[in-house]
Amino acid sequence: MSIITITDVSKNYKEKRALNNVCLQIEQGELFGLLGVNGAGKTTLIKILCGLTKKTGGTVTLDGFDLDTQMDKIKEIVDVSPQETSVANNLTVKENLEFIAQIYDNNDETAVNEIVEIFSLGEVLNQRAKTLSGGYKRRLSIAIALVSKPKILFLDEPTLGLDVFARRELWRIIEKLKKSVTIILTSHYLEEIEHLCDRVAILSKGELLQVGTIEQIKRQTESNTFEDAFIKLVEKSNG
Repeated sequence: MSIITITDVSKNYKEKRALNNVCLQIEQGELFGLLGVNGAGKTTLIKILCGLTKKTGGTVTLDGFDLDTQMDKIKEIVDVSPQETSVANNLTVKENLEFIAQIYDNNDETAVNEIVEIFSLGEVLNQRAKTLSGGYKRRLSIAIALVSKPKILFLDEPTLGLDVFARRELWRIIEKLKKSVTIILTSHYLEEIEHLCDRVAILSKGELLQVGTIEQIKRQTESNTFEDAFIKLVEKSNG
């Protein structure tokens, strides 16, 4: 069952075409990857789906709600963890989570405790966010996005700037979230997409090049590795 339907979505910035008639269907409970080099259109598409920027053309529905006319309903089921770590630096980890829970009228202490356990935040619970390592800050940022219990979670470059150990630990946590929430993950790390995602859409210069599982894309491009498949598709699109 599709929870997100994107039909002929385009986005223009003055003279530049950032997205060109993109069509996608994302299934409920899927961990779906958006892959592309910088400027491919990944973040633009995420911003459109979250209502942070307006599309130029096309239609979008999220859980049956129309993006143009039912944004208030969409806001109730969607949350986003942006590239820039979004935490209150002067609050402790626990205070960050409790503050967001109060905003969403989710005062169930059990729910916050579950998030603390999933993200392994117990040992830093009483530390101020500004004292955390980059890896822990990213964990907290994603945890905050889940406090509202969204049906759809957008993760924009979740491991950007993290070292290999922090990145792997975050992968482990994201894998635990599979099926409990629909996740749309943007990345330019091929290994990350290959490791985590059920399906992937490859974008280049605002164009949708290919959609499918890793194995499907490898077969369709007659490639031995996903990296080879990605390079073939992008180079072909560049002419």
